[in-house]
Parts: sequence; C-alpha cells; structure tokens
Amino acid sequence: MSDLMAQLLVLDRNETSPLLLADAALSDGMQSLPDLVCIGDTIDTDTQEGFLRGHGTQVLDGQLVATEGGLIERVNKLVSVRPLRQRYSAALGDIVIGRVIELAGKRWRLDIGARQEVSLQLSAVDLPGGAQRRRTAEDEINMRTIFKEGDLISAEVQSLHADGSIALHTRSAKYGKLAGGDSVSIPAALVKRQKHHFSSLQTLGLTMILGCNGLVWFQPMHEGETERSSVAMQQQPSAAKEPASREQRAAISAALNAVKLLASLSMNVSSASILNVCKVSTEKGVEAKDMLTASFIGVFLEDEAQQRLQSSL
Repeated sequence: MSDLMAQLLVLDRNETSPLLLADAALSDGMQSLPDLVCIGDTIDTDTQEGFLRGHGTQVLDGQLVATEGGLIERVNKLVSVRPLRQRYSAALGDIVIGRVIELAGKRWRLDIGARQEVSLQLSAVDLPGGAQRRRTAEDEINMRTIFKEGDLISAEVQSLHADGSIALHTRSAKYGKLAGGDSVSIPAALVKRQKHHFSSLQTLGLTMILGCNGLVWFQPMHEGETERSSVAMQQQPSAAKEPASREQRAAISAALNAVKLLASLSMNVSSASILNVCKVSTEKGVEAKDMLTASFIGVFLEDEAQQRLQSSL
C-alpha cells in the first residue's frame, strides 16, 4: 500500500483519483492482511498463551520486539517477522531460471538469487540425443557442449540438502538452455507458486516462463506452435538461430516493461496481470517505451482501481 501511494505522489492530480485508488485498496479487505511492523515495534502477544521467539524478533523487558521490518507470521506459538524483500528461499518442485557461473567436477554451479549454493549435477540433465546411460569421463569432458558459463537455463528444484544447498534437474523437454528471448529480474516475493509456470501469452504471441526465484523469461511463439510445444522450443537448436521480427521484439519489450511496472508497484506478477497491463497500454495507444512513465502508471492504477471496485460490488 505504501509503495502504491508513493507512486501517486509523483503523478499529476488531473490524471488519476487518489480517492478512487484508496477505495479500491480498502475494498480488497484490509482486515485480512497480516500486520506490518517496523524495526523496534512491539508485537502483540496478549491474545495467545505464551509464545516462541522466531526469526526477526527479540525479547526486551518481557515484550516481543521486531528486529527488522516486515510482515508478522504466526504458526501456533511461533511468532516471526518475514522481511518484505529477501533473497529467494527454494522449495521442492520450484521452477527456477538461473545463469551458469562455473563448472566444477561433474556439476554446474548456478546463480538463481538464493541464499544457498545451487548445483546441477551431470546426472540430472538429459544427454544430447536423449541417450539413457551412465555418465562417463567423456561426458564430463564435454559438459560445455550442454551448458557453458553465462548460459541462462530453466530448471526444477530436485532436492534440498541438510547443509542448505540446492540441487536442480533439467530432465524434461520443457527445461534447458534459454535463447532467442529476454528476461527481467524482480523480487521473488512477487511471484506466487502456481500450477503452471510455463504459459503462452496468445495475444502477444509470446511464451513466458515465470521463475519462482523472480526471473521472468519471454520468447517469441512461432507460427504453428501450440502451448505445449512452445515451452519446449528452447531445446531446439534452430530456435535460437531464428531472429525475432520487429513485431516480436516490440511484444517482448512490452511484456518486460509490464513486469517492471507491476514490480515497481509491489503487485503480484502473473500471466493475467501482465496481459492486463499490456491491454491497458494498447487501449490507450501507449508504446512499450512509454509504459514506465508516470502518466501511464496513473492511467493503469485508475483502471486497476475501477476493476477492483467493480469486482467487490
């Protein structure tokens, strides 16, 4: 709410209605939101019998005090504070997008913005040609023919080890090296875990991968491709060699700026919210390069407020 109001301060009063936006925010049900605390705030524990001090809290003079700003989380007697911005915390089965930073032994080390070390074992990838066999010393020598330093890849969290390290795998046609598109990084908290993280934005002609670690990838969907085949196109060498058309590059730019706009307003990022931003920009005749201007942000916020008010009636 505070981030949204901060954006309103830079907007022309004639372009949007703060009262309309405030009514829309209230209609979302403020009572259902968790408590927000700042550093030094006292956390109310009078309503429960006893409590356990969790992360982000400290007991001072018999009272529970927040040691960092964030949202209060209560699990039985455990009371903790979850920071609004933090590094990605992996969960089993998460779809992530990461960049290869090093080859070490029989594994690749990746950067996915997590707290822990992230590795992709040679045994956890599909060999060229789809061969099903034990990995040999020759496969280890030729690891750079699969992924090399700097490659951007999509993968799934396979396991979480006791030491906090994360193991990934790409044993599926929809995972692998990403090419022929572009990506944007946002706070991981804005990406909610959902059933499908691979989706097709039909109206934009794009395929999207929504990484749970906050990386979002877009690439063109070529003619004749279905939603199922498009998510596996990064595995095809020919896909990276086909240059994107001017219209496709414009669509990717619009999608990237839509994600940046949503992130600047601390709004959840999903295929529906991205398409909604692009729809408003198309209706108002706003080009991709102007989607991050204060004037368009005001137009989008007013449209979003009207939609929320209508849905609450």
